[in-house]
Amino acid sequence: MVRTPLTPWERRRGERFGALLREARGERSMVEVAAAAGVSAETLRKIETGRAPTPAFFTVAALAAAVGLSLDELAATCAQDVEDEAALSA
Repeated sequence: MVRTPLTPWERRRGERFGALLREARGERSMVEVAAAAGVSAETLRKIETGRAPTPAFFTVAALAAAVGLSLDELAATCAQDVEDEAALSA
């Protein structure tokens, strides 16, 4: 199966998601949050750094719960920031 290349918008959305996770994680370690979410620390590291910009839904849901973010808040924030950026560049 060949994966379709990500658009610049999808990459920016993934980078914003990673930044939100880092911010919400606060002083907690990456290992602690990853364990609470049931994912590996390496998976969390890739998401936070934007190297995995489109994680699976259940990974997103587990990480959001582990850092206390609602999925609604997460989706709105990630989409809004990218839409704002697109509007500024138009």
